[in-house]
Amino acid sequence: MTFKNKIALVTGASAGIGYGIAKALADAGARTIITGRNAERLDKAVAELGPNVSGIVADAAKVADLRRLFDAIKADHGHLDVLIANAGGGEPVALQNVSEKHVDETLAWNLKSTIFSVQFALPIMPSGGSIVLIGSNAFKAAPAGMSVYAAAKAGVRALVTGWVQEIKGSGVRINVVSPGPVRTPGLEGFFAAEEAEATFDFLAGQSTVGRIGTTDDIAAATLFLAGETAGYINGIELFVDGGAARL
Repeated sequence: MTFKNKIALVTGASAGIGYGIAKALADAGARTIITGRNAERLDKAVAELGPNVSGIVADAAKVADLRRLFDAIKADHGHLDVLIANAGGGEPVALQNVSEKHVDETLAWNLKSTIFSVQFALPIMPSGGSIVLIGSNAFKAAPAGMSVYAAAKAGVRALVTGWVQEIKGSGVRINVVSPGPVRTPGLEGFFAAEEAEATFDFLAGQSTVGRIGTTDDIAAATLFLAGETAGYINGIELFVDGGAARL
């Protein structure tokens, strides 16, 4: 699979799943732009990912940052071929402790960021362009404390059902990749060191293939949907979770 001479953007790609997707795109030849909120971490990621990758500091939950980001892409490249709307995340908070701030931030990270990333991307995407939204299988059975996050990710998949109709005729496809648990620094940070391995063993047991996901698993599925070989696939949600969503 090649993305040679394609211009690709991966939001929230300083680490974790976004980083893995950006690496795969760059390795496949795409001129890849990544974003992150922390300049130091973003610069480190760009240095590691190599010459095909550049970075722009931007908080995808802030509309002004997104407007500046897409203006820069248009000025520097003229267009965008691939958008991977990966920015998002959540923190475990029990229902009795959920605050207005937690709800607002979680919806902004996962829904608001996705809506405005797509809105700003479409005017600079040519026919043949592809958008992949990173969802989650959490909406199928939200872990304790992750109900707001799961609801936000359910919203991501709902957006696509309307958007495929709204952008019909543009030549741009839009799909969702919904991972299960993936071992990333972010997920590891949820657990105390002594709990982490037992937790990951438990999560592996929820998979029909007997292991937890990797960033390479998610990157492979994302590049498939973003690439020309998936040109007749539009408006789907692809679960990449070892079959857990089907149990």
